[in-house]
Amino acid sequence: MTDDKDVLRDVWFGRIPTCFILYQDEITEREAEPYYLLLPRVSYLTLVTDKVKKHFQKVMRQEDVSEIWFEYEGTPLKWHYPIGLLFDLHASNTALPWNITVHFKNFPERDLLHCHSKDAIEAHFMACIKEADALKHKSQVINEMQKKDHKQLWMGLHNDKFEQFWAINRKLMEYPPEDSGFRYIPFRMYQATTERPFIQKLFRPVAADGQLHTLGDLLKEVCPAAITPEDGEKKNQVMIHGIEPMLETPVQWLSEHMSYPDNFLHIGIIPLPSD
Repeated sequence: MTDDKDVLRDVWFGRIPTCFILYQDEITEREAEPYYLLLPRVSYLTLVTDKVKKHFQKVMRQEDVSEIWFEYEGTPLKWHYPIGLLFDLHASNTALPWNITVHFKNFPERDLLHCHSKDAIEAHFMACIKEADALKHKSQVINEMQKKDHKQLWMGLHNDKFEQFWAINRKLMEYPPEDSGFRYIPFRMYQATTERPFIQKLFRPVAADGQLHTLGDLLKEVCPAAITPEDGEKKNQVMIHGIEPMLETPVQWLSEHMSYPDNFLHIGIIPLPSD
């Protein structure tokens, strides 16, 4: 793995200023003040919102509280998507802070998975890491790790400990010197305008002729509509962690440096706002 540690650090410490507001129809005993928080882009909503939950429960009766869920402008927010991806898909062209509405009733069964405990988040996170390593190394690296290494990956994310996480994750980002990269690149591509959750397919980081595949090559194969034609007007932003990487960037480099902690590149195709 090429050592651009500053990039890894910048990705890890990305934050989104967020204002949580209780939904107007929730029953409270006194007025609920908004709650402000800097959300880590690489984490999950249900992992970092214990304080939000406690804050609003203080003004509510216990019988009016059931499972917490979050919504932005009418869209329920999927807790199993990383926070940075949710923001890029739903709110990247709006002013900060990001205003998220908090609900304690009427859980939207059709839109969201239940998250009854942190164990559900850990299970989802580890399943993603294992799937990513199946693509990258035929699962050899993750299977050779001990249980405590798996736990260290999770606790690194859970406690926001960059060094603790990367001490283990580094091994998942390596490949044999005779190869030019991973077997396949773990990625998921999301279009804000479709019902389809995401696109995922097998894509090698290196072409048959030995050339490194770029982000542009990946888009051409998976979502050609996202590419601006040479004589055309730009209609979409291709976003990873809130920035638009150059289309010439090799996907191998992106996979090593701009994957989320679950080891996937989560790529958002965001329509540009029309004036």
